[in-house]
Amino acid sequence: MKENKRRMKPGAALCLIIAFSAFVISCGDKKSDVDGWGAYKADPKGTSYSSLDQINLTNVAKLENTWTFRMSDLAQGADPVSSQSNPIIINGVMYANSGKQTVYAIDAATGKEIWSFKSLEEGQPSAASRGVTYWESGDDKRILYSAGNSLIAIDAKTGKIIPSFGTNGRVNLNEGVRDDPEKISVTLTTPGRIFNDLIIIGSRLPDFYGAPPGYIRAYNCRTGALAWTFHTIPLPGEPGYETWPPDAYKYAGGVNCWAGMSIDMDRGMVFLALGSPSYDYYGADRKGENLYGNCVLALDAATGQYKWHFQTVHHDVWDYDLASPPNLVTVKQDGKDVDAVAQVTKHGFVFVLNRDTGESLFPIEERPVPASNLPGEETWPTQPFPLKPKPFVRQSMTEDDLNHYSDADYQAILEKFRSVRYEGLFTPPDLRGTLSIPATRGGANWGGAAFDPNTTYLYIRGNNLPEIQTIVDMDKHFAAQNNTILETGRVTYMQHCSTCHGEERKGIPPTFPSLVNLKDRMGENEALGKIRAGSGQMPGYKGVITEAEERAIMAFLYEKIEQGSAVTKESTEETKSVRYGNITAYRTWSDPSGNPAMKGPWNTLSALNLSTGEYEWQIPVGNDEKLQEEGGPITGLLARSGPMVTAGDLVFLSGADDKKLWAFDKKTGKMVWETSLPAANNANVCSYSVNGKQYVALSVGGTKENPSGSIMTFALP
Repeated sequence: MKENKRRMKPGAALCLIIAFSAFVISCGDKKSDVDGWGAYKADPKGTSYSSLDQINLTNVAKLENTWTFRMSDLAQGADPVSSQSNPIIINGVMYANSGKQTVYAIDAATGKEIWSFKSLEEGQPSAASRGVTYWESGDDKRILYSAGNSLIAIDAKTGKIIPSFGTNGRVNLNEGVRDDPEKISVTLTTPGRIFNDLIIIGSRLPDFYGAPPGYIRAYNCRTGALAWTFHTIPLPGEPGYETWPPDAYKYAGGVNCWAGMSIDMDRGMVFLALGSPSYDYYGADRKGENLYGNCVLALDAATGQYKWHFQTVHHDVWDYDLASPPNLVTVKQDGKDVDAVAQVTKHGFVFVLNRDTGESLFPIEERPVPASNLPGEETWPTQPFPLKPKPFVRQSMTEDDLNHYSDADYQAILEKFRSVRYEGLFTPPDLRGTLSIPATRGGANWGGAAFDPNTTYLYIRGNNLPEIQTIVDMDKHFAAQNNTILETGRVTYMQHCSTCHGEERKGIPPTFPSLVNLKDRMGENEALGKIRAGSGQMPGYKGVITEAEERAIMAFLYEKIEQGSAVTKESTEETKSVRYGNITAYRTWSDPSGNPAMKGPWNTLSALNLSTGEYEWQIPVGNDEKLQEEGGPITGLLARSGPMVTAGDLVFLSGADDKKLWAFDKKTGKMVWETSLPAANNANVCSYSVNGKQYVALSVGGTKENPSGSIMTFALP
């Protein structure tokens, strides 16, 4: 508020106090941004809600593209990159990052560039990144951002790095974790959250054997000094230690917060969505429930002290990470407002937990689930099943759900369905193969849900995607046939890379790029950097594979003809347990012609009344026109981004490969506006206001003509 220098009449002071109190209450969070989108997913609570209503049901059909900002950090002709950035807007300035992890400050009204900061050196690999974090204290205004293994502080006004932060403006995220910082790669995909003068962050880690633990850390925003650490794999004497083998804290990995977190500023609590322990599909070396894997975890935001936890999956062997930040919500229970945490999951459940205690607001049953047949594996005998709300995606399938595009294709998937192990939800990985539904990309993904505080509705995007898990003894299945470096490289590639890039290296572009003829498109140093530090969807493998294996895989990818042993016999035949692996993870089950094995819809949008636990509506979203039956409903289409809900009675949602942006009536689910985008998009929508004009904006991936991608904004004429 601007200072009022006029002399007040008697009694006016009391009126001003009352008015100011109402203003504070209406603002909600202390860091509420008047422009409407001051943090990732709108606000510290992660609501993805906009209180702006200039764009509404009566006029949304008039929306038009106001300006488009083209990123400029890739040369024309380069491979297009995807973008997951959710821009933030502070005092009329938009801050966003490109798919190559360059940070931009943009005039939010005109789309004109103010400054840019190239966070990576030439040739350094970029990784998936969903945005930046803003912090200010007086005139000190900063963008805090992660690229590579660094947390970086940038002057929000000038775009220059702040040397007094960490070491020359950077904090090495490899340091302060259990393992040798020279042998690991710790990155950050989802931006951190601010609490007072702290930035709280999670981490992105490899999901394979040998991964480091995903400790939660808080750093001082001014100095970069480490303020506190929470051990997600507990040390001796810490709560949860007894849920692991005694020495697991020395070797177990994962349990990281890669999807993000939310903060209750008034309570001073941070709520985290934690991933599964590593390795994802075989846990013989981690017998027990494995806290805090797959937990909604509540900590004191100032100190990192434990408050409570709720585990959504015990001893996860399905890769059911909590893949999206919790939504902090307020619901009606017995006529009273109750502050809660709503967590959507990959396996299709919504857990609604009391914000102070972690107790569920709806009944939950611990039900027996199938036991594992894998040697040495001891799956947990029960899993939690909420009685309300019902699942928002499919959790089972029968032969009647199989698609029939041709007799031959149908017969092939029918035989596969009958041959694999399938006993419903939580069927464990098995050497005969396992049907998993929902699977690794099912349910809700990193885009998360959107909460409308006016109606207590939660809007959830869900993927219906079954997978066939193919479990093998990795060392036996990919045993080297001779002692050449090429063969050792092939084996290393098959063990670590083929799940995503395929045995023939063709990938699934653009998510998993083709590696065929890599030598014609990329230098060896750049490729090795990507293997070590990660790139795009791929986590870093530094420390997971040895230097000798690095040399071998480079020889394989670049088709070198060197001979000789890549890894000596002494270095490979150490005493170690069997490493079982899933060699068909992250791939939707398809028939031999490449069509989805299960009938659609493959993607939906649901409106859930959190106060009652009942769904108001559910619709399919996205469409594959080639697979849509003539005159039939749209198919739905795999996507990871999440919805935004507004006070203008609208839900905005971006597509994926169909290159769409939609607006839906939030009360009925009816589509009321759509537009086509220049490229596939994989980002959450945001909304903000500048000079009284409301905008809707999102990041869009790159094209052949504009490989760096863009940010597009829409507004009323």
